[in-house]
Amino acid sequence: MTNRPYMDPSGFFREIPLLPHQMVDRLTLAENVIVLCHLGVPQISIDDWSLRIDGLVSKPNLLRFSDLRARRKYSVESVHQCAGSPLAPNEPTRRICNVVWGGARLDEILADCGVQPDVRYIWSKGADYGTFDGLEIDAYEKDLPFERLGEDVLIAYELNGNPLTPAHGFPARLVVPGFYGTNSVKWLTNLRLESDRASGLFTTRWYNDPVLDAFGRPTGRSAPVWAIAPESVIVCPEPGSILKAGVNQEIWGWCWADQGVSDVRIGLNDPVRWQPAELDKKQNRAWQRFSTTWMPTEVGEHTIQSLARATDGTEQPLTGKRNAVHTVAVTVV
Repeated sequence: MTNRPYMDPSGFFREIPLLPHQMVDRLTLAENVIVLCHLGVPQISIDDWSLRIDGLVSKPNLLRFSDLRARRKYSVESVHQCAGSPLAPNEPTRRICNVVWGGARLDEILADCGVQPDVRYIWSKGADYGTFDGLEIDAYEKDLPFERLGEDVLIAYELNGNPLTPAHGFPARLVVPGFYGTNSVKWLTNLRLESDRASGLFTTRWYNDPVLDAFGRPTGRSAPVWAIAPESVIVCPEPGSILKAGVNQEIWGWCWADQGVSDVRIGLNDPVRWQPAELDKKQNRAWQRFSTTWMPTEVGEHTIQSLARATDGTEQPLTGKRNAVHTVAVTVV
């Protein structure tokens, strides 16, 4: 693209249609997919869209939308999660959905460009621009490690089998399954292969978590918000439910992590004792369903919590992080 697109709306824009207890379907309808646009929504036609690929490549390329559609289409079912506000990185937001993306594989596209051996990062830039946190942004820019490239990283132009809407990145966007949504740059206009990290503010200033030592103290270092940490939400029962004592109650929900979840435990008013839940087998990059049965015996107020552990052994913290455990309050009568 040679000219800046019209922004409508201009400025910060978001839609958060589903709360955890409303996430009853395995596949999230397109109209219920989260939207978070830091700078607004560019309005771009198919004819005006192009993607430039340059940097440490022997054959820079310029793709038009017709070039993208001419390539073999792949589909990936994947969790899509917002990391939350970069101004409040430790606040759990539970902005999560599970969808099917369709598009061309990025590794196949880059293979045609002659990637040079010293490439370590892929920079991605969108067509959106504007002001965020009082600072002028020429374009939304992120990066990801080149080693993350694989058969599931797409330049997507479909969501659940239909064309993307403007709010979801029409005509085309980057999709990095297993990474927080901030890394899946919408309205993609440029990919640049480099040996160092990108210099944009959304890479250097925002979306970097402080690295703590074994005692929880800041080390002065930070880590990019890339891979999705283990997390889970309780779908049923919903907050405020009235349950009957002596009657079995199913507790179920969804869990996810970059490489998948190995187990989920359920806490019932007891911060020490957790009972295991049954866990569905991981499929593709989708979220996993967990469930268990509880027969409450004591009347009164109760809390239910879910705690997921990833296949690498990391697990949700009780508090203080964006992936802190989800708690649902119910009443037993």
